Formats: sequence, structure tokens, C-alpha cells
Amino acid sequence: MAVARFYHLTRDPLETLLPILIGKAREIGLTVALRGTDAGRMAALDQRLWLGEGFLPHGLAGGPHDADQPCLLTTAATAAGDLPNHPGCLVTLDGAEVGAEEARAVDRLCVVFDGTDPAAVERARDQWRALTGAGIAAEYWSRDTGRWECRAKHPK
Repeated sequence: MAVARFYHLTRDPLETLLPILIGKAREIGLTVALRGTDAGRMAALDQRLWLGEGFLPHGLAGGPHDADQPCLLTTAATAAGDLPNHPGCLVTLDGAEVGAEEARAVDRLCVVFDGTDPAAVERARDQWRALTGAGIAAEYWSRDTGRWECRAKHPK
């Protein structure tokens, strides 16, 4: 069962954090699902991840090799265990759905939200309450001091 790690973006864009999160999951042998809510945004992230520094193999869901992707970008609300690449790590963006059963089924869960958007912050708070209320441990990570730090844990 994963600890739900909430990442509060305030200093850097999403495109800076994603290679770190995906890379760390890949280092320990996990396949990754990156779930967003907008197909256009996921297509843009697909391009951005190919053009970024370092090599981060991934694919946009809907291709012929989805099951072979080490990182699959998707907007599907399908449970992570039902995705073709069977991810051990789920990263959600832009308020994408994630439930307690899904958190229990993966080894790593990262919820990334835009700290400059009040609606996104409120959505992340709702997700925190729902997951912790269902017995999922959670951590809140921010980069206020210049480096990523865990600022809160539930349960303590």
C-alpha cells in the first residue's frame, strides 16, 4: 500500500518535477502511470518529456505498445491495476481522480497540484481528506525553502 505523497508546486513548473518523480520510481523498478484530466495537456507533456534533459522513456496511452511502456501518460479513470502497463507508481495531475482502493493497489502514489491555483489547492485538500479518511497514510511535500521537504504526515 502506498503512502499518498502530495506535492505542492509553487516554485517550479510541473515539467521540472515529473522527471524526478518518474525517475525515482523507475530507479526502484516500478512502472508508472501519469494520469491527468485533459488529453491536450497530456499530449503537451508527452512532447515535453521527450525533449527534456535525460532520457525518460514513456508513451501516450492509446498506442499499440501501451503494455510495454515504463511510463504511460493517460487520462483514463481506469484503476491503475487495470492499465495496460500495470503500474506500481501512480502520479496524478490537475485533480485527476484517485481512490483509496487504488492507493492500496500501488507501491507509490504521488498527487501533484498547482499551489498557485486556489481551486487546485482545495481539490488536493479534498483528496487528502478522502484518502486519509479511508486509512491511507499521507505526506505533504513542498519546496518553500528551495528543496523538497516533507512538511506534514498523517498519521503523525
